[in-house]
Amino acid sequence: MSSSPRKKKRSSGPRRLAKVLYRTLVVLSAGVVILWAGWKLASRRPSTADPPPQSSSAVTDDPGTEENESQGLTRKDGTWTFLLAAEDQVSGSTDTIMVCTYDTVNQKIGLVSVPRDTLVDRDGWKYHKINAAYPNGNIANPPDGGILDLKDAVSEVLGIPIDHYVLVDTEIFVEVVDEVGGVDFDVPVHMSYDAPDQDLHIHFEPGLQHLTGQQALEVVRCRKNSDGPGRYPHNIYDAYPDADIGRTRTQQNMVKAIARKVLSNPQKLGSYIEIFSRYVKTDLSLGNLLWFADPALGFDFADLTTATLPGDGTATYRGTEACYALDVEESLKIINSCLNPYTTDVTRDMVRMIQGD
Repeated sequence: MSSSPRKKKRSSGPRRLAKVLYRTLVVLSAGVVILWAGWKLASRRPSTADPPPQSSSAVTDDPGTEENESQGLTRKDGTWTFLLAAEDQVSGSTDTIMVCTYDTVNQKIGLVSVPRDTLVDRDGWKYHKINAAYPNGNIANPPDGGILDLKDAVSEVLGIPIDHYVLVDTEIFVEVVDEVGGVDFDVPVHMSYDAPDQDLHIHFEPGLQHLTGQQALEVVRCRKNSDGPGRYPHNIYDAYPDADIGRTRTQQNMVKAIARKVLSNPQKLGSYIEIFSRYVKTDLSLGNLLWFADPALGFDFADLTTATLPGDGTATYRGTEACYALDVEESLKIINSCLNPYTTDVTRDMVRMIQGD
């Protein structure tokens, strides 16, 4: 009597589920490994810049070398400096100028505002306020001429190399903030400014509030109010007791608030890159940005230090009024505590801080 063929046993429900889960995990793991490998292959370590002219003889060429006895200064390993600038939507000059130093080894960031009226005097320039370097730079023809002049001017003033620049259209505030669902921000002062010719209407009271992208942009732009008596024409007066210095402080705080919200939503990296590509001009490559993304995702904002270079905003220089003459000694303290990419201090003979007449 022939035996009937044995029936293949079907896996039980739990065993079948376990197999599916196992295969899914294998596929996901392989995908993660491939993405990680692609990320590492695409990322490129950023370059560093030459030192400004007045300190070039004192700085070693290799940022990774030990201190050179004959030259005296060397760059810290894993530390980069950046010029962050935003275009004024009305004048076309740079409404916001900041310098950032990122120490990726010790995970520390210094962010320092350079007042827009800071005094400068460079060969061939017909103006003496640093914000006029962009777009009126002395470099002929190249499309990046103005921002490169601004980068060089800031480097000379501070006595440190500026490795890379990031020039933003302020509309980026609108899209990035909206992309992360708005931002909570403590508006510091009463703001009431109307400019119908610009279709600009800014109205906020002090206090913590949830801002949309457009509102965030309005807050960082406001520096004058138009609803009270003042020393300016058309009934306009300063929104801040310390004038433009107060606004730079608000800009710093807004940048921190937005950056914190952006880094807390890393799943939106693709959207950030797309927005960045439309509103930012930079000499950083995509590979450089990917290189910085790795350490930045683990950054603790408790290690972010902000400051504004102190000085006198009533200085006059060669017929130009309302210039900002930096306080050299106090500015050096901020440069060395927040921005210095060297292993030893920046000294007075390395900076170029012009004083008034």
